[in-house]
Amino acid sequence: MPARTLALANRHPRLKLDRPGLARAVATLDAHAAKFRGGCPPGELSIAFLTDAALAQLHADFLDDPAPTDVITFAGDASLGLAGEICVSVDTAAAYARAHGGDFSAELALYVVHGWLHLAGYDDLQPTKKRAMRRAETRALRLLEADKALPRFARRR
Repeated sequence: MPARTLALANRHPRLKLDRPGLARAVATLDAHAAKFRGGCPPGELSIAFLTDAALAQLHADFLDDPAPTDVITFAGDASLGLAGEICVSVDTAAAYARAHGGDFSAELALYVVHGWLHLAGYDDLQPTKKRAMRRAETRALRLLEADKALPRFARRR
């Protein structure tokens, strides 16, 4: 697979984005696409880092559900060279990590992986499919750790 173009949008006022780390993570996932149903489709991949309010608005506008969520993905259009878009909530990642004693950066990386897997064809709406998604997330994160390709995010004060 040729090198993928990434369009990264940091729309969160307190997020310090690890652009090189994200590029390395996506390249690593793409290099192992065969292990994940062929991976995310080819083409430009957009990743947007948003507030809870902004992601909830997208959730309402496009999925008729105004509830906050952690990740929303939009399939791209291969004829236009677009793989898709992954929209993640920085606020949800921070809150979840804080509530569960986890690492904010690891939680946000999980959301990016989750979105990439959605674009690869994984679904998490039914229990059986959700278990397959969780197993794929675990494999992907282990792969990123082994390749030292986990992005590092931080929140500004």
